[in-house]
Amino acid sequence: MGIILSIFALLGGVGVFMTGMKFMSEGLEHGAGKGIQRLLGKISNNRFAGAGIGAAVTGIIQSSSATTVMVIGFVNAGIMTLLQATPIIVGVNVGTTVTGLISALSAFKVTSYFAAFAFAGIFIVMFSKKEKVLMAGKIMSGIGLIFIGLELMGMAFKGDSALNAVMTNLFTSISFPLLLVLLGMIFTAIIQSSSAFIGIILAMIGAEVLPLESALFIILGANIGTCITAILAAIGASVNAKRTAVVHLLFNITGTLVFVIFLMIFTDPIVVFLQKIIPTAQFQVAAFHTFFNVITALLVLPFVKQLAHLAEIIIPDKQTVGEEEDFKLVYVDERLLLTPPAAVFQLKKEVKNMSDLAKENLVKSIGCLLKLNTFAKDKIFQDEERINFINKGIAAFLIKLSSVSTSKSEEVFIGSLHHVISNIERIGDYAQNFVEETEEIIEKNISFSEAALREIKIMYEKIIEMYDAAIDVFMTEDVSKLGFVAAIEDEVDDMKKNFGTNHIKRLNDRNCKVDTGAYFYAVISGLERVADHLTNIAFSIKSPSGSQREAMAIIAKEQKARE
Repeated sequence: MGIILSIFALLGGVGVFMTGMKFMSEGLEHGAGKGIQRLLGKISNNRFAGAGIGAAVTGIIQSSSATTVMVIGFVNAGIMTLLQATPIIVGVNVGTTVTGLISALSAFKVTSYFAAFAFAGIFIVMFSKKEKVLMAGKIMSGIGLIFIGLELMGMAFKGDSALNAVMTNLFTSISFPLLLVLLGMIFTAIIQSSSAFIGIILAMIGAEVLPLESALFIILGANIGTCITAILAAIGASVNAKRTAVVHLLFNITGTLVFVIFLMIFTDPIVVFLQKIIPTAQFQVAAFHTFFNVITALLVLPFVKQLAHLAEIIIPDKQTVGEEEDFKLVYVDERLLLTPPAAVFQLKKEVKNMSDLAKENLVKSIGCLLKLNTFAKDKIFQDEERINFINKGIAAFLIKLSSVSTSKSEEVFIGSLHHVISNIERIGDYAQNFVEETEEIIEKNISFSEAALREIKIMYEKIIEMYDAAIDVFMTEDVSKLGFVAAIEDEVDDMKKNFGTNHIKRLNDRNCKVDTGAYFYAVISGLERVADHLTNIAFSIKSPSGSQREAMAIIAKEQKARE
């Protein structure tokens, strides 16, 4: 019965530890959301920059699995090449060492102090309404729970507990290095968290249940076991996404093999060296884990091209002859849901892609109207279907993103995106309407006067100027440019009024045919409605519904608060 209670205590400690990891990860992730997005915006072919990005993002979100799955999502969406992903994967393992170093502080008997962090953090989360303070509270409570979890795990092994005796006997009988590596692989793969498993190892070594030399081999195995999350994430993904998971596995296997051989030869000198320069067993393990990942990254970085090529050999290209490309989201992948800041970053790109398609259709449709030629009709209709598909795809992704943990600012952004994509979809509809109206004009063998065509062109050019400005405001969130967008909308409203008056005059002077009247009004009214939708998109950065009045009130309130 004693061993069962000890196991329950251990599992409880693991649960508290992982809850703390989750709280701290969410706090850091949301607090540094913009920082993560800036890092992702700097992805390039530079291997050292890629490794730095992988290490930094993993250090922030405190989860190598989440970062790896995020990278697989990028590759699966086709927005990151395998060669760009490889150094990021290399950097991920360096970033994940932060957790071990933090956990190793438990050796200094600081749990009681950090336990107070948990109380203070939860208190802040319960009663504070400011987002930054809430994030700080989550981080504090997370750190506190990590140390409480480590203490509970340690208690399961301490003293005369049955689990202590069982584990001591187990590791006395299991001393073969490769068997220890296998043990680390299996346990990490089962719980799918190298951080949690390292926490257990630190608790065991702190309770003197596990010898240091055994712990080092088990830690090496844990680095391979953590690859299971990436492998599972790659199931059903593209060929390159599967190759990314293979790169992660190859990198960890390569580093582990090198260190296992080295450690098997020099076990005693390495153990003596660690014990001599580092005072506590927990920090000896954490330092070795850090050293292993940093050295492995430095060894592999010069060979990222070869590593990527080997993955291409292992996972060859599929032969797809005569298959038509299905519609798909370009920048968004469901794997990004594990890292909300990255998902938000990619969503903006997807919306930009949708808006570019709608703009292209608008340009083509007005081109058809001005030339009275439906040469681009099929392409416009096909792209309209693509726009509708992206609209539904983003909407579905937003619903899923709303169900995961997001910051208050991200929740507001998610709410506004529903309105933004609806406005873009309506712009696409107007472009299609212009083509259909052009078809009717051609069928009825009627035409606009030169003056009418000139006015449509003037209004259209102003709309395109406004289009670029509105999307720029949405992408950059530059409040200072909202006035420019609003001014253009006023110009467009005046144009509609004045051009309508001009057309009536032309009809009275018999310079335009009566048959063209309905079509002329339909076109300028449609263009004016496009301007309204663009205004909604621009002002959505402050008002979820795109309301100018609401947005300006929020801006004024923010300015007053700063003063």
